[in-house]
Amino acid sequence: MKNQSNKPITNVCPFCEHPMTVKVMECSQCAVEINATFPATRLGQLSTEHQRFIELFVLASGSLKEIASQTNVSYPTVRARLDRIIEELRQRIDGSTAEQSDIAGDGNLVLTNLRLTRKGQS
Repeated sequence: MKNQSNKPITNVCPFCEHPMTVKVMECSQCAVEINATFPATRLGQLSTEHQRFIELFVLASGSLKEIASQTNVSYPTVRARLDRIIEELRQRIDGSTAEQSDIAGDGNLVLTNLRLTRKGQS
């Protein structure tokens, strides 16, 4: 195992570097837990670095010039990074037919192997 004590938590496994999955969601109000394999959103499948760039992009109202100024990098560097993110997102969208099968016709998520529990109960 690699020593990852100083590495921030991301959507990638700190040991094998494969994507992590969400298996449990909990309501903080009534303590209901939903145990299932939750599909990640397309944006959630992007690296944490790409997700942070998208946050900057939105907060800068899409101005690459403003992002370049805020991050002290050249405009062409910012543009190249955005192009890489766009290409990766396009690949995820093109390969998302399996993900679409998890969405019901009404747009709601369909979870298989679902288990509901309340804390202190099984």
